[in-house]
Amino acid sequence: MPNCLQQNQDRAYWRKCTLSRTRGGRQLSLRPELTAPIIRFYLSDLSNYPMPLKLFCISNCFRYEEPQSGRYREFYQYDVEIIGSEAPESDAELLLLAGDLCRRLGLTEVRFRIGHVGIVRSLLDALGMGKAEQSQFLHLVDKKKMEEAARFLGERKVTAEKSAEIIGLCRLKGDSSALDGIKGTAADYLREVLAIAEGAGTVGMQVDLGVVRGLDYYTGLVFEIDAPELGAEKQVCGGGSYALSQLFGGRPVPSTGMAFGFDRLLLAMERAGNAPAEEGIDAFVLTPSATLRQEMVRIAGKLRSSGIRTEFDLMRRNMSKSLKYASSRGATLAVIVGDKEAANGLVTIRDMQSGEQFTVSAERVCEEARERLPKPKV
Repeated sequence: MPNCLQQNQDRAYWRKCTLSRTRGGRQLSLRPELTAPIIRFYLSDLSNYPMPLKLFCISNCFRYEEPQSGRYREFYQYDVEIIGSEAPESDAELLLLAGDLCRRLGLTEVRFRIGHVGIVRSLLDALGMGKAEQSQFLHLVDKKKMEEAARFLGERKVTAEKSAEIIGLCRLKGDSSALDGIKGTAADYLREVLAIAEGAGTVGMQVDLGVVRGLDYYTGLVFEIDAPELGAEKQVCGGGSYALSQLFGGRPVPSTGMAFGFDRLLLAMERAGNAPAEEGIDAFVLTPSATLRQEMVRIAGKLRSSGIRTEFDLMRRNMSKSLKYASSRGATLAVIVGDKEAANGLVTIRDMQSGEQFTVSAERVCEEARERLPKPKV
């Protein structure tokens, strides 16, 4: 960790970490986000794979901040990274995925706020401002401290006219037409990404050049996704293009990624009236016979092997209590291994909602059960 701290030019990143020391005096950090670990994994194990690489992971992270609604010191992220492509289609792919995920979760009112770090940086470059000072300025913009950002420019002898131009650009919001009149490769790139994503049906997108993401490793398109149901603390996702592999000793590789916060997503779904229902099981296998428990477990194993979510009776209950338990678990079907049926190589399938029962071959129980299960939603 000390070596990484010395190499890392992005101090804002490490300020997000929760640092402590062991008894031996070593400095440790709790993981603040998932992008850096994925890039390290790419460099150590995946760098020879064909490009682009599409990776995702789900894990817990930590922040040393005062807890708020939907914002906790320990939180879970769903992280997606595309490594190896610098084409606009790569950033558009993330926007498409994010939009589809929100739609499937019932969050139809989400808003994408999309910017490009290069648009603001190009103006700061023209002023001769170094990368370190640019990072300080962008950090103020990221925190929406526009008055402080304007003072920062004034302290560096930026003219009032030029300062007003830069601050005005950072306040720019609107649809894609807001970019009209803005020249440069960064603006052209952003226009192309928006055209691709909108053409593919992504809705709720808005240009917001005040979105710069407060970390130095972001280099290009950046975005944040808000769920209005959450009020002031409404952001559920953030991401963009970045350069991070050099920090860990690798060669530069174009990358883009995003991370959803599970806590915020669940809270937004709840407030939208679309809280996830408690998940039940497909089948519950039971037997009223003391001599058929081994067969019961065998049948359950067959169902599980075929991808049917299955439990079997562990309590040696009677038939009535087993069926009541199956109902409490939300089972769609009960598979009953009875004496008479088993003697003829049969089992009984009971529809737990209608109460209808069907006798089927024990060897075809998987096919017969699947026929009676609801088809998965697309």
